[in-house]
Amino acid sequence: MTTHQNTFPNASIISVNGVELEVFEAGRENAGNPIVLCHGWPDLAYTWRFQIPALVAAGYHVIAPNQRGFGGSANPEEIVDYDISKLTGDLAALLDHFGYTSATFMGHDWGTFIVWSFTLLYPKRVDRVVALSLPYLARGEMPWLDFMEAVLGEDYYFVHFNKQPGVADAVFDADPARFLNNLYRRDEPLLPPKPGMAMIEIAKNSDPLGQPLLTEQELAVYSSAFTRSGFTGGINWYRNLNRNWHLLADADPIIQQPALMIYGLRDAVARSEQLSDFVPKVEEMSFDSGHWVHQERHSEVTPAIIEWLTQTPSA
Repeated sequence: MTTHQNTFPNASIISVNGVELEVFEAGRENAGNPIVLCHGWPDLAYTWRFQIPALVAAGYHVIAPNQRGFGGSANPEEIVDYDISKLTGDLAALLDHFGYTSATFMGHDWGTFIVWSFTLLYPKRVDRVVALSLPYLARGEMPWLDFMEAVLGEDYYFVHFNKQPGVADAVFDADPARFLNNLYRRDEPLLPPKPGMAMIEIAKNSDPLGQPLLTEQELAVYSSAFTRSGFTGGINWYRNLNRNWHLLADADPIIQQPALMIYGLRDAVARSEQLSDFVPKVEEMSFDSGHWVHQERHSEVTPAIIEWLTQTPSA
């Protein structure tokens, strides 16, 4: 696998929405055609290292922040500082900083949840959506964490992060490199979940399945970043899920923008069978991949994204 560590854009520190974000920008010569890339957990803007050069070559002004709680960005102590109004507010302020009224947004994992939510809260600021791994999460009648606990139990990691604050954080912080190397895998068999807290089990596993997805150099980028920042800021995103459920109560739940949904066929995250009910202008694609589809299958996924963007006019 080719590493893009040496060609990854340099960071800028940008003040937005009361915090400072570490932002990686490329393709300024393509000003006027912005795309904002939103990473998930536990991840970084570096996740887009395979997509950024291709997007620039395709004529995009790429803006890829380390979102609050990650990398060199602000890491507030209060849990409520990571709710959906703050995280989407950061993106709105980032658009303002660059002088854009709207942009195309692409997200993976938790970053996709932020992108879906940003589209609900700021619909006029989103032209198109590219979503990887995480389909639209319908709001439902019960707050998300309560629903997850009722269906999946107290050990489910979303619930555990909330019921036992600090426990998982300490396990991850103790050996970031091992946790990340165990989590970022390819050619991993899709097995039924085991009892217990899955993320803690992954962090402690001495014999992970599959093959490492990250090269040594790439793992070093991740492990050094999380050694500095710790994992608590990112985990605080999970700790706001019920709060987010309330904050999104008044939003129109239908995504009107054109959207591309990309799944990994071996991803533990379930695909949505009702996606088009909430995202009527969606096109869905699947690749033979695990969760990190844009990294594991970047040579296939990146051209597919660019082709879709080329053929799909903005809303």
